[in-house]
Amino acid sequence: MPIAGSAPLTPIAPHSGEALQLLDDPQEWSAFSRPYGKTAACWESSVVIEGMHCSACSFTVEDAIAAVPGVLQVQVSAGSHRARVIWSAEQVQPSAWMLAIQKRGYRAMPANDVFASERRRVETRKALWRWLVAGLCMMQVMMYAYPAYTAHPGDLTAEMERLLRWASWVLSLPVMLFSCGPFFGNALRDLRRGSVSMDLPVAIGIAITFAVSSLGTFDPTGVFGRAVYFDSLTMFVFFLLTGRWLELRLRDRTAGSLEALMNRLPESLERLNAEGGFERVAARRLLVGDLVRVHPGEAFAADGVVEQGQTLVDEALLTGEYHALRRGPGTKVVAGSHNLSSTVQVRVQALGEQTRFAQIVALMQSASTTKPATAALADRLARPFLIGVLLAAGLSCLWWWQTDPERALMVAVAVLVVTCPCALSLATPAAMLAAAGNLARGGVMVRNLQALEALSSVDTVVFDKTGTLTQEAMVIGAAEVRAGVSVAEALQMAAALAAHSLHPASKALCAASSLPAYAASAWTCEAVTEFAGQGLEGHAVQGAQECLLRLGSARFCGLTRGASDSLRVHVSDAQGWLASFELREEVRAQAARAVALLQQAGVQVHLLSGDDAESVQRVAAKIGIVQVRGACSPAEKLAVLRDLQAQGRKVAMVGDGLNDGPVLAGAHVSFAFGQAVPLAQAQSDFIVMGGQLLAVVQALQLSRRTMSVVRQNLWWALLYNVAGVPLAILGLLPAWLAGLGMACSSLLVVANALRLTASAQVPKGT
Repeated sequence: MPIAGSAPLTPIAPHSGEALQLLDDPQEWSAFSRPYGKTAACWESSVVIEGMHCSACSFTVEDAIAAVPGVLQVQVSAGSHRARVIWSAEQVQPSAWMLAIQKRGYRAMPANDVFASERRRVETRKALWRWLVAGLCMMQVMMYAYPAYTAHPGDLTAEMERLLRWASWVLSLPVMLFSCGPFFGNALRDLRRGSVSMDLPVAIGIAITFAVSSLGTFDPTGVFGRAVYFDSLTMFVFFLLTGRWLELRLRDRTAGSLEALMNRLPESLERLNAEGGFERVAARRLLVGDLVRVHPGEAFAADGVVEQGQTLVDEALLTGEYHALRRGPGTKVVAGSHNLSSTVQVRVQALGEQTRFAQIVALMQSASTTKPATAALADRLARPFLIGVLLAAGLSCLWWWQTDPERALMVAVAVLVVTCPCALSLATPAAMLAAAGNLARGGVMVRNLQALEALSSVDTVVFDKTGTLTQEAMVIGAAEVRAGVSVAEALQMAAALAAHSLHPASKALCAASSLPAYAASAWTCEAVTEFAGQGLEGHAVQGAQECLLRLGSARFCGLTRGASDSLRVHVSDAQGWLASFELREEVRAQAARAVALLQQAGVQVHLLSGDDAESVQRVAAKIGIVQVRGACSPAEKLAVLRDLQAQGRKVAMVGDGLNDGPVLAGAHVSFAFGQAVPLAQAQSDFIVMGGQLLAVVQALQLSRRTMSVVRQNLWWALLYNVAGVPLAILGLLPAWLAGLGMACSSLLVVANALRLTASAQVPKGT
């Protein structure tokens, strides 16, 4: 996992065990790993796997890593070519499981390696050269083969026909020796390791075609001398390489976007030195408290506060909003955002994993390696399917050999090629990754790709109120206090207790207590306990004074006072009621429109809240929600959710508070807002970074389109194989046409998935 301020890794030589062992230094782990769970010895690493071409490859890599003692969990995505490895530092070192990958013929590279894009460009350039050589030779071979197709009997002499065959054989050599290099190299790797990938049947088909045609060239009077297939061979290779190259370009668009995100932090920046001047230093040398200078066009390397200067910043990555935001002295800036207009000086407050940027990258990397159920099934079926392809080709060859040995071999070639499972294995991950990228650009981070599949079937959405349908920032209004207690002192006591909570009401009390008019006393609280959905309890201390305070709902504070028309928070001590504060909250601008759009889409909308029933009903009436329930404890929220699920409804939960944790975990799909408390985010499938409620509607609509594309892809892959296999077995499908169909099938699947990247987003605003 990329960490702000970590050193970029030196590229690892593919066959150097010593180079891999450099990664065993714990100081290097933070460059591609992050601590996992509560155990200090457990780490989560993200790596890019080079050399993969299909889902069978991902299955092979998974098996290799999982077999290493000390590896606790592994996921390899055929769509993104990335692996997520969870390992125990007490049992294994990174070099061990990376070496296991290397022994299978692949290479693992740190996901944030700064040279990754350069290697991708080199790989793309080589693929382009192979394609160009195959295309040039194909055209020349087709020119030499043309007379054999059009000449009448007697038009071509035997010497001329032999000359044309020899010319075609010579022009096919560059294709075999250079253009087909990846196919043969990967096939030999599979044979040495006892594994199977898509390249094995392809390489066998190419080798058979070239061998049969060569025998016909060397011995025109032999059993294979009737015809040669150099034109089919070169055309077949050209079509395959065309598909590979285009697929590589399309995949690089996704990989490039992710790498652009991970490498968004600057490698160096200007820091104030001891002499009072600014010097450029590596970002990894930053410390909390440093003062840095950021110029227009540069990215912020850490979270911090502006101390000098006024500027505009781009925080689209964090909020999904693409307009520039004004930042000046006293305002916060975040790592990964861009300075747009003026030079500013920033005091560093957070680095590395403590920044929101690192958390977003972690979410995107997790999404890029998770496998939806349909994709996992396709991966599992890829290996037995390829073995079945080899058996089908062998049986077809035996059946035809009795009557026509030459045709038998070419039928086997057609079967090997036409049944390639590439389209099937790409059908789901290509669509899911495209949809996840679309949502990320709109400010919605997908923690789990399987959630997209589940979201498409959701028919009920349950909203929390405070901080979700309403603005996070509340304002303190009127206050009532017990006789003998001033408003300022009551507010200070309440704020001392509220400082231990992230609830919006607590934040409002803390903000109000910092105003000059109320900053008169200095109460502190100890041994504070938060009761989810109810309030806070703790010992308040000021000098020699000490008392037990409660802050929260009327019921939690033991009050029997009558209901109020406004939202209120109460304070009580050992003597009973101490104070009540009115809280003013505003409904989010997009709330009514989001609810209306969900209802138009056939989704039932509910509102569950721990706040008093009257304030909840008031908010529900403003935004058009009919199914409402207030004063809910976390257990009651979960019970309502279970009742809905028992009725057969597929439920999505949208919340951001501490008391939403259980219901977020229990829902089929869950959303948490970017400012949500850590527990809520940890239980959620989607993180909405900018607080845009319409993002929930966008995610629902996009998930439905995504599953529609997945179904289209799966049906196409199935129909293609159902139609192609019988034609190949009957000898009605030549090898070149099988290759064209195979390439077009994979490209169609990927191109269909890319439609999701340009899907229209839900309009912003009210």
